[in-house]
Amino acid sequence: MQLTKQELRQKIFEGTIVVFNQKGLKFTMDDVAKELGISKKTIYKVFPDKEKMFLLMVDYLFDGIKNAEDEVMHDKNLTTIEKIRKILGVMPESYRNIDLRKLYQLKERFPNTYRRVEERLETGWENTIALIEKGIKEGVIRPLPICLVKMMLEASLEQFFQRDILIVNNLSYGEALDHVVDILVNGIAVR
Repeated sequence: MQLTKQELRQKIFEGTIVVFNQKGLKFTMDDVAKELGISKKTIYKVFPDKEKMFLLMVDYLFDGIKNAEDEVMHDKNLTTIEKIRKILGVMPESYRNIDLRKLYQLKERFPNTYRRVEERLETGWENTIALIEKGIKEGVIRPLPICLVKMMLEASLEQFFQRDILIVNNLSYGEALDHVVDILVNGIAVR
């Protein structure tokens, strides 16, 4: 059965994640081809080079996060506080296995990809802001400048991608994100 270009792209992304977890950013396209049992030529038909693959992979991963965020927004069983907590720490289950701690090398080795990560971190906050505003109206969130909550989470995530702080402290990205979200939510919630 022949895969569509979109299906092949997704398969390559998934194989890249496996190889990235093994080798960090030092993996090669040969490594990905070997992992997937396909030719390197097939990968290059979809992605002209590793940097372009990374750029598109950032969008693929962030689009997955946005889809998970939409599920949280539409979950009628969650309170506003629970939705805020989940949205701030949203990470699709399939991403929990990605060793994102290794991404601190991204800024130096792939600056264009790093800029794309920064752009995606800084945009798409509409749902989160709307939830915080709703929480303030409901009286479950303290009235505060929402821009500061956004800035604090963005700054934390950017530090994860700029330094080896997670590796040095033996924290997974998911654990670190859960701690940051816990600190933020407990700090803004009405006691």
